Amino acid sequence: MERFDTLIIGGGPAGLIAAIRAASLGQNVAILEKNSSVGEKLLISGRGRCNFTNAEEDINVFVSKYGENGKFLYSAFNKFGPIATRNFFWKIGVRYKIERGKRIFPEEGGSKRVLDALIMQCKKYNVKILRSCPVKALKLKNGLIDYVITENNEYSADKFIIATGGKSYPRTGSTGDGYNFAQQAGHTITKLYPALVPIRTKETWPKLASGCDLRNVKLTVILDGKEIDERFGQMEFTNFGISGPIVMELSSHVPDWPGDLQFSLDLKPNLEYGILINRVKREIKKFSGHKRFSGLVRSLVPAKMLKLILELSDIPHDKPIEYISDEEIFDFVKLLKDIRMGINGLWSFNNAVVTRGGVNLKEIEPSTMKSKLCENLYFAGEILDLNGPSGGFNLQICWSTGYVAGSVNE
Repeated sequence: MERFDTLIIGGGPAGLIAAIRAASLGQNVAILEKNSSVGEKLLISGRGRCNFTNAEEDINVFVSKYGENGKFLYSAFNKFGPIATRNFFWKIGVRYKIERGKRIFPEEGGSKRVLDALIMQCKKYNVKILRSCPVKALKLKNGLIDYVITENNEYSADKFIIATGGKSYPRTGSTGDGYNFAQQAGHTITKLYPALVPIRTKETWPKLASGCDLRNVKLTVILDGKEIDERFGQMEFTNFGISGPIVMELSSHVPDWPGDLQFSLDLKPNLEYGILINRVKREIKKFSGHKRFSGLVRSLVPAKMLKLILELSDIPHDKPIEYISDEEIFDFVKLLKDIRMGINGLWSFNNAVVTRGGVNLKEIEPSTMKSKLCENLYFAGEILDLNGPSGGFNLQICWSTGYVAGSVNE
């Protein structure tokens, strides 16, 4: 049986930075990684560009992005917050740039640049990375973890950090193993949902505009007839519903909204009804005698939206525009401002960026990430009941909690 000071289960972003931190403090550290390589999920983050944190400097605003559970992160952010993260990566050679929404990306190299820098730090501090080494179970004795069992060996340590990720993108190795390990140590797991995930609609017509990327639109959430939330920005239609940044951000809250849930899409949020009606009338007057209704639609919406709008409108597609009545104009404008979609649930964990739910935060010490139930057990990253919106907030959970978990013997 091989023994270490600190043993980390999982070689994702949280596990890697926990290993670097612990080893930099003089610990003999090993990472047990089930895959043949570390950081597989990190490599696909931000579609390979790796939005690794956010430049929002107001820590209260930053914490608010995580909802009710965000306050758990105050201590971790105080020790290794967004600014410290930026400084850390800059120091290890990852130059970065700030883009729309204060998103921070590497200047070059994307996710691979970030991962390579982390691996170099592991080498610098002699972290032992055991690849293709899936953990099968924890062996407990007298309320402590005595050792872990893998397919081919057993490993013991003074402390153990579980950083296995959640259940999102299971093809990268995030299959929920860590939740089983946490339960073996007596922890409870809050209900798990896919988060930052496309949404399925009750209607099948979104497939008519599949692949249509809409920008500067508004999506309003309507629950039991009342408007309760909204987002402005970018979305797209798919064969099964809707996706894109504003959709995926709202998806994280869908489980909180039982009842008759609908989304309303406004294609022209910057134009009031009256202004849009006048614009349509000007189009009709300008091209009277030369256009059919389909041509009018084509002049007002993206080409990929044409079939969908013609399908949803009651106006015949070949009707000459000069014969379109004021009532039909109003109905057409109302359609552009209020396309209703019933929500039929979320796509699976296979399509989710992160997991909502996880190890109950009440059972973890926020200043150390140590288990309150098992003296030598710590947690870091997505396995925790923490998740935020897109924009670098979820990777920041990994960096901060991983750093703190690796700092416990400082």
